[in-house]
Amino acid sequence: MNRAKANLLLLLAGAVWGMGFVAQSTAMDAIGPMLFVSLRFALATLSVLPFALRESRYATAPLSRSDWTGFVWIGIVLLVGMAFQQVGLLTTTVTNAGFLTGLYVVIVPFLMVGVLRQQPHPIVWPAALLAFAGIWLLSGGSIVSMSRGDVLVIIGAFFWACQVLLVGLYGTRTGRPLTLSAVQFAVCAALGFVAAVATEPIEFRAILDAAPEIVYSGVFSSGLAFTLQAVGQRYTTSAQAAIFLSSEALFAALFGAIFLAERIAGIGYLGCIFIFAAILAVEIIPATTGRRAGKAKAS
Repeated sequence: MNRAKANLLLLLAGAVWGMGFVAQSTAMDAIGPMLFVSLRFALATLSVLPFALRESRYATAPLSRSDWTGFVWIGIVLLVGMAFQQVGLLTTTVTNAGFLTGLYVVIVPFLMVGVLRQQPHPIVWPAALLAFAGIWLLSGGSIVSMSRGDVLVIIGAFFWACQVLLVGLYGTRTGRPLTLSAVQFAVCAALGFVAAVATEPIEFRAILDAAPEIVYSGVFSSGLAFTLQAVGQRYTTSAQAAIFLSSEALFAALFGAIFLAERIAGIGYLGCIFIFAAILAVEIIPATTGRRAGKAKAS
């Protein structure tokens, strides 16, 4: 798969996640946040498991113990990020949650340098700032008073950045994106259920009331979108992936306006332009400079 196709997969994942914010918000009219997280990832595990087993049968080399450990840690980081985001949605809007989650776009390049000692393509830095500025404008240009939910979503954004970094690291190293996805989903489901039993009421009727949101979030936002992320990140850098995935803020605002009557401020349309400009920059400029460098060497 070439980088352009990989980036399209990441853009699609962002769109599915954007719609997922609506489902995450409305589901909590019926059930608690951790029960919702557990059920969606249990369904995601079941939806991906057959493909992961098929991937394992055709794998050329077995996974090492450190690989399995890495997959489990990805699941733990995913759960923590999802928990903060989900609880935060109790007291913040879908649009704000999409904007604040987008902070991981700026965090990922710093983690690449500080943790992995990897230098992203120079265009990533201005593109990340441009994408973040677009997300900020999309939220209306300001958050007048930061709610508890806003703070929780910001904390979650750090863990999202760690998850993006780890998926890029282990997905590339193992070449087993479907197995990675299945393991991280299963870890999320199991630990989320333990947290739900300890802190929330569990009623079958309430689960039925939230069934449409659970199905969408489990099959599409989790099973499909996170797997698209794991596959796409094998063919691009974590920093570039974060920028493409940041389109979820745009789609969250769009679907929030359509389904929840949340209004997009006029300045938000400029934010949309900024986000797409950042996406185009990380797609076009590295490819263009790479071709120029190749021609220069040939001559």
